[in-house]
Amino acid sequence: MDEMTPGLRRSGRIVVTPKAAQMIEGDATRTEDEKFLEARPSADFLQTDPWRALRILGEFVEGFDAMAKVGRAVTVFGSARTKRDDPVYELARGIGYRLAKAGYAVITGGGPGAMEAANRGCREGGGLSVGCNIELPHEQGLNSYVDLGVEFRYFFARKVMFVKYADGFVILPGGFGTMDELFEALTLIQTGKVRHFPVVLVGRAYWSGLLDWIRDTLVAKGAVDAKDMDLLLLTDDPDEAVALIQTHSVIGSSKDGVTSVRGAPET
Repeated sequence: MDEMTPGLRRSGRIVVTPKAAQMIEGDATRTEDEKFLEARPSADFLQTDPWRALRILGEFVEGFDAMAKVGRAVTVFGSARTKRDDPVYELARGIGYRLAKAGYAVITGGGPGAMEAANRGCREGGGLSVGCNIELPHEQGLNSYVDLGVEFRYFFARKVMFVKYADGFVILPGGFGTMDELFEALTLIQTGKVRHFPVVLVGRAYWSGLLDWIRDTLVAKGAVDAKDMDLLLLTDDPDEAVALIQTHSVIGSSKDGVTSVRGAPET
């Protein structure tokens, strides 16, 4: 753009010609102060992206304030649809209990199902039970076992809390949301955005099909490096799952029923 363009106006990182101002802003003769001091402005601004940006910033600030002193913590992912009579519910509850006894807070999505179970077990174990809840079209309130709850409108702000304040991840059987959290965590680790720490999949029967597909299709086609399979650990044992978090075990070892995905036995 020619720096000598008549009427050129700069606003922060944005440079605007009179033509662009007229097309975008309407009345280009009105100053920002004049617009700001308007006695009865339209409420439409509440639906604009700049206003949403302030809401987003507010969610990060509130989340950071709430979570900053949580201490050592593990994020537990799992399905909101897990019923209380499902064995996975008791598995999640047991893991939450063991994590609390090991000195960890437990962070979940704060909803029902496996999330409730992990929060419940954590509270029963005397730990700090944390829930990062999300606003959904079908109302999902915080479960009754959350000690520290943070409500979010935006998934991405909530995801930051899951990752930023976790010393490890425990992934229980779940659906699209659980898969989303799993693969986002793996991507952050793989690309060096977060330090390498345990990602523990609990439930061989549930996860083996997915892992076989990754190995036989993604790795075989070169879309994923074989060594990236070592970012995952697979176990059925809640005690071993917690032990992996405690010791930050070297991924690639295989003992006592805990198998690195890369070294999983052939079936």
